[in-house]
Amino acid sequence: MMLEYLLPQAASFAHDIDWLFTVIFITVGFWFVVAQGVLFYFIFRFRRQDGVRSLYVAGEVKAEKQWVSIPHYLVILCDLGLIAGTILVWINVKQALPAAEERVRIVGQQWAWTFVHAGPDGQLDTADDITRIDELHVKENTVYHFELLSKDVIHSFSVPVFRLKQDAVPGRVITGWFKPTKTGQFDIQCAEMCGLGHGVMAARIQIETKEEYDKWMSEQG
Repeated sequence: MMLEYLLPQAASFAHDIDWLFTVIFITVGFWFVVAQGVLFYFIFRFRRQDGVRSLYVAGEVKAEKQWVSIPHYLVILCDLGLIAGTILVWINVKQALPAAEERVRIVGQQWAWTFVHAGPDGQLDTADDITRIDELHVKENTVYHFELLSKDVIHSFSVPVFRLKQDAVPGRVITGWFKPTKTGQFDIQCAEMCGLGHGVMAARIQIETKEEYDKWMSEQG
C-alpha cells in the first residue's frame, strides 16, 4: 500500500482503510488518465487544417452519444464497487465492535485532551483510575473500547497512525474501539476547528508492550 510508506500503520484496521484509499486513488487516477488522453487525442486529431471545414456536432447520432453514455456506465460501475468496499470497511471499523479487553475515557475541551485509564481493576469510575492530560498509554495487541466526550464545543479525536478520526460532540458519549499493533510514541490531534487554541490541542499516545505498560501503571501510585 502507498500510504503506509508515508505514515506507519499502528492499528488493526489501518490496513483496511489504506486499502480503500488506494483503490479509490487507482480508480480515479485511471479514469483521469484515460479522459485526459482522449481529450488531447481529439485536440490533435481534429486540429485546424487548411482546406478542412469545421463541423457542428449536435450529439444526436447514436454513435456519437456512445462517447458519453459508455464511459458514464463504466464510471457508475466503478462507483458501485467503491461504495460496496466503503460499506464493508465502515461496518468492520464503526459497527462491529470486538469484545473489549481494556477501556479508556477520552475527554476533549478547549484546548487539551484528558485521558482516564482504568486502573488495575480494569474498570472506569473507580478509585484506582489514572487520569493524564495530553498523555495516553495503551498496550500493544489489546482491544480498547473508548468513551469519547466533549466538555464544551465539537472536537475531533484523531490518531493518524490508527487512521482513526471521531468527532466528540457535547452532550453525547460516543463509543469506539481500536487495537494498537505497533509500539512507539505517536501524535494525537484535534481535527476539528475548535477555537483560537485549536492548533495547540495536541497530545501523544504511547503504545507499550504489556511489561512496559504494567511497569508504568505500577509507578503511578
